[in-house]
Amino acid sequence: MARQRIEHTAVSAADPATVYALLRDGSTWPEWGPIDSFALARPGVDEPEGVGAVRELRSGRITGRDEIVELVPDRRLSYAHTSSLPVRDYRGDVELEPVAGGTRIRWAVAFDPKIPGTGPLVRRALDGFVAKLAEGLARHAAEVAGVERHAA
Repeated sequence: MARQRIEHTAVSAADPATVYALLRDGSTWPEWGPIDSFALARPGVDEPEGVGAVRELRSGRITGRDEIVELVPDRRLSYAHTSSLPVRDYRGDVELEPVAGGTRIRWAVAFDPKIPGTGPLVRRALDGFVAKLAEGLARHAAEVAGVERHAA
């Protein structure tokens, strides 16, 4: 079974700190992503949404649980999906890079399919969702910062 990868990039006119603050605060995700609701299922080790925290994110009829596995202030948030999807070893990495006039957001996901042969199908199903997350974050961060968004 081949490891599946998805990657989307968007550029926000907001600074990395503004973008990172939105990523860190799960309650904002329904404002900018294709997410209907957020709940904190388990607090993190040192802070509510720190490493080890488990977020419950609902989109339509699907409720997923993501555990925060790495945080680098103003640079990266990484998570592991722990339920719902027919995948194993799912990891999402949201990398923030300062660029002239804003922040480049690189949202990358990698996973192994649970059922042989279904990897491309699951990847296609998730691709648009990940694209909407990256673009929505870029747009909303610019709105929060009160600046116009750059094209990706």
